[in-house]
Formats: sequence, C-alpha cells, structure tokens
Amino acid sequence: MVENEHFENQKHEWESALQVTGGDQNAVQVNPNALERLLSSRQKLLPLKDYVDGILAGDITILSKAITLVESSLPAHQKLAQEIIAECIPHSGKALRLGITGVPGAGKSTFIEALGMELCKQNKRIAVLAIDPSSQRSKGSILGDKTRMEMLSQQRNAYIRPSASAGTLGGVARKTREAIILCEAAGFDTIIVETVGVGQSETAVYSMVDYFLLLLIGGAGDELQGIKRGIMEMADGIVVNKADGDNVNRANRAAAEIRNAVHLFPPSESGQEVKVTTCSAMTHFNVPEVWDMVLTHVENIRKSGYLDDKRARQDVQMMLDTVENTLKTNFYENTLVKDMLRVVENDVENKRVSAYEGARRLLEVYSVK
Repeated sequence: MVENEHFENQKHEWESALQVTGGDQNAVQVNPNALERLLSSRQKLLPLKDYVDGILAGDITILSKAITLVESSLPAHQKLAQEIIAECIPHSGKALRLGITGVPGAGKSTFIEALGMELCKQNKRIAVLAIDPSSQRSKGSILGDKTRMEMLSQQRNAYIRPSASAGTLGGVARKTREAIILCEAAGFDTIIVETVGVGQSETAVYSMVDYFLLLLIGGAGDELQGIKRGIMEMADGIVVNKADGDNVNRANRAAAEIRNAVHLFPPSESGQEVKVTTCSAMTHFNVPEVWDMVLTHVENIRKSGYLDDKRARQDVQMMLDTVENTLKTNFYENTLVKDMLRVVENDVENKRVSAYEGARRLLEVYSVK
C-alpha cells in the first residue's frame, strides 16, 4: 500500500512537471523588423569603392557583405547595393550559370556537392546560391545548405550562399540575379542556383541561367507523377539520381520512360536535344559525364548565338521584374496607402466591400498626386 501510494504521488508529480502551458496565444512569434534592426546595428557600411575593390579582388567577406546589402530592404542599404551592382556589371557575364531543380528527395544538395567537388578538382571557382524555403507563417528559414554541403563548404574554390526565398515565386530569392552578378565579378566561373523544388513558378530560375537541369529519382512510383509538363519542357537536361545499389535498374527504367516522354514534347528553342541520363551523387557515378553534358550544350548554344540572345532576353526580364518589385515596394510604403490599408482590409474581411473594390480604393489613393 505504501509503495502504491508513493507511486501515485510520484506519478502525479511527473504529470505536473510534464504539463505544457498554452502561453500567450496572441504573442508575436517573429518580429518582422528584427532582421533589419540587426543588419542596421551590426553591419557598418563601407564606402562604395571598398565594396567594389573587395569584390573584384575576390574577397569573400566583402562579397558576403555586399550580397547582404542586396537582400536587405532598408532604403540606405538598397541605394548602396544598386551602386555596387552598377559598378560590377561590366565585370560580370563570363561565368556559366547552371540552375538545378528537382522533386523533393531527389538529392539536390548531395548532387550539387558531388558536382562541386568534381569542379574543384578541375580548378573551377564555384558559387552556389542555395535558396531555402521560407515559412509562410513566420517568414523564417533554416538556411542549412552549408551543413548539407559540408565537404564543399571547406573547399577554397567554393562559395556557398544560402538565402531565404521570402515567398518569391519558384523559391528563387528576390535578389538572386543581383547575387549572380556580384559572384561573377568576384571571379567565380561557375554559378549554381539551387531552387526549393518543382512548381509552375520555376520559370523564375529558368529566366536567369544558361542551363536548366531537372533532377529526378527512380523507383518512386510513376516517374512523371507530380512533374509539371512545363518544367520538363523547360529542362535542358534531365538526370535520374540515386542510380546505385539495388536502385540501378529502377533508375535506368525511369530514364528510359523519361526519354520516351521527352520525345513527345515540342522542339526546344535552342535547337538542342534534351539529354536524359542517370547518376549517383553518393558514389559520384556519372557525375563528370553530367558536367560534360552541360558543357557541350552551353558550347553549342554559344556557337549558334542562342546564348547571347537568351541572356539579352534575361536582361529585359530582369528590368521588368525590377520595375514590378519597385512599384510594389513604393505602393506599400506610400503614406496614404499605409493609413488606409488596414481599414480597407477590415472592410473586405467583413464583406462590406469586395476584394476588387478594396483594391480599386487603394490604387486610387496611391495614384493621387
């Protein structure tokens, strides 16, 4: 009896200790201004010349600081960032730009590390712009690519820059294009952009790279299930990863099915055939061959003049995107819009006006001179 009573008392103490209080349900989990305050307080701005000279000299610390400025939304940072970009543009454009996307679990980070290690052996200078998904709720991001690419991050010729997607379509960070320019000016000859995953908006990364690589895996059921046809049509090359161990036959079978599917697509704009192959990022099987596939394609479109045309169209798209982003920023920073926004939101939420009428009112206020 005594033992039982002791046990019941102990059990009650354990249960009490394990209780979790609800806390303040209305507490703000993330202060939206915290990052900007941190940037403002910790990053002492350098003169424009120091940034430009440091980048052109290949100083990774200065490069990282410049990219941080590019990603900041503080007006003072943005003004300086645009001046840095303008100075670096004449020194950019010489690198090979490779975009990599793929289904979840395809091993994108492992593949990029394997490819990066191969390129380091060839004395290439590689910059990896790895885009981590941002939480739609807290806007936070793990930014764990340096952990996932541990070996590559230790190479002197490699630079890994994880950035939060911040809700940008296609998982491509809002300022990825600018980061590419800065990395090229810093002397990196190969730029790899890793996207969050497959989706209709992956056209964003396609609009900034020379070669768009789609990474898939075999043995996961219907190999084409969940893959948007538009993504496959944009791909310049498709690689079935994880072709190792017991998965080799499944990977080969998947590659054969994908080749059959690709033949049904319209001819690519570049006039190049979409290559499909297998590889294993884990064992490095066929990784050098994948790189040769990329080089051959880029060399062919360079000789045909298509690469210059493609980059010219990308510059136009960059201009239009910049206009769109600037208009959006100016709209929400407008004093009249700020004063009226919450009132209109409340009216729409409570069905007093339609969403279209609410938008019309805000735009009308914004257009007042």
